[in-house]
Amino acid sequence: MPLNCGIIGLPGVGKTTIFTALTRVKAETSSYGSSAKNPNLGIISVPDQRLDRLAAMFKPKSVVPATVEFVDIAGLGSAASKKEGATNQFLSHIRDSAVLVHVVRCFDNPDLPHSTGRISPADDMEIIHMELALADLETIDKRAEKLQKELKDPGKKKEAEAELAAFAKIRPLLQEGKPARNAVLEREEAEAVRRSFLITTKREIYVCNTDEDGVKAGNPYIEAARRQAEAEGAEAVVICGKFEAELAELQSEEDKAEFLSELGLAESGLSALIHASYRMLGLRTFFTAGEDECRAWTIHLGDKAPVAAGVIHTDFEKGFIKAEVYHFEDLMTHGSEHSVKLAGKLRQEGREYVVQDGDVIFFKFNL
Repeated sequence: MPLNCGIIGLPGVGKTTIFTALTRVKAETSSYGSSAKNPNLGIISVPDQRLDRLAAMFKPKSVVPATVEFVDIAGLGSAASKKEGATNQFLSHIRDSAVLVHVVRCFDNPDLPHSTGRISPADDMEIIHMELALADLETIDKRAEKLQKELKDPGKKKEAEAELAAFAKIRPLLQEGKPARNAVLEREEAEAVRRSFLITTKREIYVCNTDEDGVKAGNPYIEAARRQAEAEGAEAVVICGKFEAELAELQSEEDKAEFLSELGLAESGLSALIHASYRMLGLRTFFTAGEDECRAWTIHLGDKAPVAAGVIHTDFEKGFIKAEVYHFEDLMTHGSEHSVKLAGKLRQEGREYVVQDGDVIFFKFNL
């Protein structure tokens, strides 16, 4: 399954423009108050030069990159200030997302009015956070009613008590518009509260949507967004939709590198956003490589070899015997798989091996 990133933000911040620039999917636009609007969806390949280099070396029949799914979620606006929650349909799309990509506007353009009447990244963040907090407050109120009944069931009492204890710590934060993830919970409380699928337990990445001048020289809006993100322990990525669209039109990697160099950028906004998402969620990449296929696979930090095998196919995990492993950097250093073996860099690893980012693995299994 691809990493799912839900793109959220107020009307007028350029959320759908960012979605279109990143995915090259022509996005539907309509009133954000319309509950009938489906989210825009785009699945893109994760840029990874390591996979490109593996493909150049093995010359496989197919090359399969990891993917990221971006969902442009409508339905959020200034409802928080009116004490109105977002619709259940839109909230369900947010709950399905692994990470929230929160777009804030960091450019001036009198021809494109902001929904609040002024450009203020901090205000944008606060409004969205309050709306999501209100939605979670409604969730825990409904959930608490059910838990009161579960307290009378000896088989469910312990878990119900843990979840209610977590709610007692989370509620004051939500009432202030702060996320549930800020609550300090005991292990049992944290495990219990996962059953409520609270939106504000999800991690956020901020996207500073700016214009050409903002990318080249920065601006006070971007600095304000970065300060707020840093205060929350989050990351802020700067993206210019125009530049991303132009970059996507270039065919060769050399042209793309030259384009970015002219702008003084080390990587595209898309790459920066994906890398930030991987860091935030603790995701890692391993590879399988051969004449038939070179492919990138996504796992979590700390996953052991059988779990990584199961990402390829559940049968691989069930019948796992061992993994033949070498690292991408060793392959680049020695130039071929044969040379890697001669250098003693090919290892036989068992069930307890923790897969590392950049590992190239061949799994052996038996059913």
